[in-house]
Amino acid sequence: MNRVDQRRIQLYPTGATEKSTGARKGSRKGPVVYWMSRDQRVEDNWALVHALDLARTKKRPCMVLFCLVDWFKGATLRQYRFMIDGLLAVEGKLRNLHVPLVVVEGDPGEVIPASIEELDAASLVMDFSPLKIKRDWNQDIIERSNIPFHEVDAHNIVPCWLASKKQEYSARFFRPKLFKLLPEFLTPFPQLVPQDFGDNVNVEIKHSISLSSLEVPRLIDRDVKPVTWLEAGASHGDRCLENFLENRIENYVALRNDPTKQVESDLSPYLHFGHISAQRVALEVRASGARVDARNGFIEQLVVRRELSDNFCYYNRDYDSPRCFPNWAKTTLKAHESDAREYIYSLEEFERGNTHDPLWNAAQLEMVQRGKMHNYMRMYWAKKILEWTETPKQAMDFAMKLNDKYELDGRDPNGYVGIAWSIGGVHDRAWKERPVLGKVRFMSYNGAKRKFDVEGYIKQVSDLT
Repeated sequence: MNRVDQRRIQLYPTGATEKSTGARKGSRKGPVVYWMSRDQRVEDNWALVHALDLARTKKRPCMVLFCLVDWFKGATLRQYRFMIDGLLAVEGKLRNLHVPLVVVEGDPGEVIPASIEELDAASLVMDFSPLKIKRDWNQDIIERSNIPFHEVDAHNIVPCWLASKKQEYSARFFRPKLFKLLPEFLTPFPQLVPQDFGDNVNVEIKHSISLSSLEVPRLIDRDVKPVTWLEAGASHGDRCLENFLENRIENYVALRNDPTKQVESDLSPYLHFGHISAQRVALEVRASGARVDARNGFIEQLVVRRELSDNFCYYNRDYDSPRCFPNWAKTTLKAHESDAREYIYSLEEFERGNTHDPLWNAAQLEMVQRGKMHNYMRMYWAKKILEWTETPKQAMDFAMKLNDKYELDGRDPNGYVGIAWSIGGVHDRAWKERPVLGKVRFMSYNGAKRKFDVEGYIKQVSDLT
């Protein structure tokens, strides 16, 4: 019996014909292939659970395919190194399950269909992502292949397409829909059982790459160095979660907007690369001995805000453009677009942290040095870019480029929606009207000083160098 709730799975019709692919429908002898992309882990992975169950049903072996993209939306050596180190851990754990991992390189829209044909694959299971680059790859693969496609949302606790059938205006409207379904999906994970191959099936591909000798693609930016304070992989993510539950969660609600206090979970890189499951984190948080308000405050960010970001990107393909802003924000920003700016900076000046504002410069330096900016500072950082650029579009472009270049969790729905919230009022409401920002929420240096020790934060970041 399949152990994955069928509501987590979307089935896609094939787009290619038997004639165009050379496929022999119904007679494929190869494995069930799980194309791992967004959820790079073995434990607590509904997509892998489904692939293994499907393989047993079809009496086929299961294998995992990973496609290393030569260049992915501005990712640098920092992100590629973290990803590859995590994959090395995945390979070892898959080996214990007798599941081979095959790595290929190139455009997934071309490489995955070619691999499917070479393997004579019986079915393809793939991760869910709301981002349009992944959905375009999916469409290319579907159109070029002639096997069943199963897309599994192993990233969200409640499957994105089930949590809501439309783009939600704010967390206020999304939260009750999500919480209504949460008890049905926030369940324990099954134990994975090593597979028995039965007949020995070849899973070699001509142009596969040995993971142990895998190199970071030559095309990517090597000037942004890997981080040293955080290690990749599920086991390190588990230790990070354990440290948070033992030492930080009790103060999370009271101090999470103070960047001088160490109360953040630091889980975002692990969640972004799928090294740890949000569902596992939620289960552990709920089972912890922390106060109810501390648990609920963290669940609000981990579940509601994260899944609201997926909802937005899934139903609005303009998530990385000012076109995604609500109408009130478009109107007010347009009305103030010609307002005089006190300061205007180039992308290079922003990147070097060469502004007049030492607090903003510290936030930028924290991101450059650590690969992770404090969450409160990410809001202040993006809003000031809006104030100090010529247009909201330029502000959004600059913020996304810097975020995706330096943040370990860049190129993520949370990042895109966070920037759209800061610059364009997405999931927010209109506030008091001001120059440049119009009615978009304002944040100031003096406001930050009332919340935390600004000078202490600036010194704390300066010590990173």
